[in-house]
Amino acid sequence: METILPKGPEVIVSLISFLVLFTILWKFALPPITGMLEKRAETIREGLERAESARIEAERLLEEYKQTMAEARKEAGAILRQAKQAAEASRAEAAAATQLEIDSMIAKARESIEGERRAAVASLQESVADLTIAVAGRVIGSELSKEDHLEVIEKYVSEAGGLNAN
Repeated sequence: METILPKGPEVIVSLISFLVLFTILWKFALPPITGMLEKRAETIREGLERAESARIEAERLLEEYKQTMAEARKEAGAILRQAKQAAEASRAEAAAATQLEIDSMIAKARESIEGERRAAVASLQESVADLTIAVAGRVIGSELSKEDHLEVIEKYVSEAGGLNAN
């Protein structure tokens, strides 16, 4: 029965082969592999740093955006308040102008009515005076002289004017 363990010279040859292969790999293969791993680690580290700076910049921009939006909302509210105030002032001004025009029209109408009333009263007084003189002349049966006629008219007008004041 043979043993599975290698014999002495085989172990030495295997050990020398391993050391030669290890030295060759150590000298020629390990530096490029190590360089590649370091380069990859550096690339990953740079990517993480860029991602972190991008995240910080994004947070800063988000805060700026929020602040800008808040300011825009404030400005919009102020503009709306100003527009409402301007509309209210315009409405009040228009209402005041309309009221002035209405008051002016009412005053003119009152003056016109008063003038018409005075003219009607004067015309009525004149008509009544003429009618009274005509009736008095018929009742008396004679015509009045011009002086008598004027005297009767003045007396009647003063009496009618006194009645009109009441």
